[in-house]
Amino acid sequence: MKFGLMFANVGPFATPVGAEAVGKAAEAAQFDSIWTVEHVLIPVGYESEYPYDKSGKMPGATDADLPDPLIWLAFVAAHTNTVKLATGILIVPQRNPGVLAKEVATLDVLSGGRMILGVGAGWLEEEFDALGIPFAERGRRLDDHIGAMRALWQNEEASFDGPFTNYANVVSRPAPIHGTVPIVVGGHSEAAARRAGRLGDGFFPGKGSPTKLAELLSVMRQAADDAGRDPELIEVTASSPAIFAPDPRPGLEELAALGVSRVIVPPLSFDPTAIGDALGAFGERVVGPLADL
Repeated sequence: MKFGLMFANVGPFATPVGAEAVGKAAEAAQFDSIWTVEHVLIPVGYESEYPYDKSGKMPGATDADLPDPLIWLAFVAAHTNTVKLATGILIVPQRNPGVLAKEVATLDVLSGGRMILGVGAGWLEEEFDALGIPFAERGRRLDDHIGAMRALWQNEEASFDGPFTNYANVVSRPAPIHGTVPIVVGGHSEAAARRAGRLGDGFFPGKGSPTKLAELLSVMRQAADDAGRDPELIEVTASSPAIFAPDPRPGLEELAALGVSRVIVPPLSFDPTAIGDALGAFGERVVGPLADL
């Protein structure tokens, strides 16, 4: 089992000191990856329901810094050597796919091939409105942009003809170190599961019990089969309260049996001076001993 550190760029980790501390701590504790979150804009008084908290609101949404994920990851890349750099997730329908493909490939090259692009359709309708992007068509935009970016990464001269992106015989350099960047589809809906099956290198359901997760993975695998893809090649990342149990092995073994290969862990301290000890202790108790799962 691999472990990723989630919410890495929030609060005190938005600062230079905090970003360096959390990146180095995650790497030293043998986390395989570090995951950022994003919102370009957070409209005050939004009414859209935040899907990851019972309150329906993002904790600390308007009173804490939330830096751009790619720029933050580039800073962390300069202070680390092996930990993978992931977005969890980037709201891709809000971005130009050509510009984003260039940014992601550049970061991948400068970090030695460590980039993972977690993508999602987004949930905050008021943010889309403020950015001038139709909320209702965000899913189709996401599918389009995934194809457009991959075409730029994988071809010397790229062409793409989609519902929102069209270009012919263009060059985008540098190319990613490994020829492409893994795209992980985030979301806990059946639509996200189907998208992961059709298009994803990975699937990251943001929440859900093992029973719900099993249902989503079944949907994902069926969509992969229908698209002529091998479901076993789609890496599954998930979260689980089992990591906080006195003995986390049984809960993580259950996830592994479902096909989960990476578990996401929230920051175990929001104090940059204490994050090293907190993640180090977790690494000794969980990451190292359960790497065999």
